[in-house]
Amino acid sequence: MSKLTEKKCEPCSGGVEPLAGEKICMISKQISTEWKVVEEHHLAREFKFINFVEALKFVNKVGCLAESEKHHPDIHLSWGKVKIEIYTHKIDGLHENDFILAAKIDKLMPGTAI
Repeated sequence: MSKLTEKKCEPCSGGVEPLAGEKICMISKQISTEWKVVEEHHLAREFKFINFVEALKFVNKVGCLAESEKHHPDIHLSWGKVKIEIYTHKIDGLHENDFILAAKIDKLMPGTAI
């Protein structure tokens, strides 16, 4: 889908300005339009599944990906639904890492999603 999936999340030590304005517009074109940029602060997306078990399997895949990238989203699991929010906590806003993780999460979508 994008070259973002070929990149690795790089540790952010803080002191970096969060992405804003045109930079967000440009990089967000490289991820699914299902991701929403919320107040230039975080990315949010809801995934729907046929049941709780399939949603949980997806959460576990996202968890493994997050560990390998060392970049951890907020994940909300409920019956047949997973909500994910991503932002870089150290800068309290968006960083390229957030878009890299979003692009990689998109690649995890199983055939059981609704």
